[in-house]
Amino acid sequence: MGLSRTLLVYALLCVHVAASQHYLRLRPSPSDHLPVPGLKEDPDPEYDPREQDLAERTLRKKLGSNFDPNFMSISSPMLVNLSAPDNQQVKLPGSMPNEIKKLDLTETPYGKRVKVGKKARRKFLQWLWTYTHCPVVYTWKDLGIRFWPRYIKEGNCFSERSCSFPEGMSCKPVKSISKTFLRWYCQGFLRQKYCTWLPVQYPIISECKCSC
Repeated sequence: MGLSRTLLVYALLCVHVAASQHYLRLRPSPSDHLPVPGLKEDPDPEYDPREQDLAERTLRKKLGSNFDPNFMSISSPMLVNLSAPDNQQVKLPGSMPNEIKKLDLTETPYGKRVKVGKKARRKFLQWLWTYTHCPVVYTWKDLGIRFWPRYIKEGNCFSERSCSFPEGMSCKPVKSISKTFLRWYCQGFLRQKYCTWLPVQYPIISECKCSC
């Protein structure tokens, strides 16, 4: 999905010199697996930004037009599920996929043909489309004090049940978007260390599809 390069840059920017932050590993690893796994941080507060490093006006200016309030938040939002599918009423985006629209419901596995009324066919195809649809479920995630903004609205593929009929397939990510955050980055050791905010790309699932 072309995410390897983005995640590699992200990982390299987040890795500190081993002598100064040996707890930090190359995570998220460069891969096509989303959402991004959590980063293992050095728990030493010496590597946290200080109060003066968190001046909102300065950081907003540094992030510039990359600040997207739809996907990031400075203060703690309600850490809840933002888009859980409603089984009673699901509004599907776009038009019905061609692979569903072109299904021949009159042909049976035994070669015989059956009559299917237009209304019954339309209702069945609508049900099938709803059943196999894979929505993106968004939740707020706390990235920690070493990211700014520290809260991101992260996407996950709906996974409470199989998306195929018969069962067996599941919803998997097929597209993503990247949002720019600031990452607190330190080099050196203790008082000799140098820290600054660096822009990093954070990939977010934007579309899921039913697949094997």
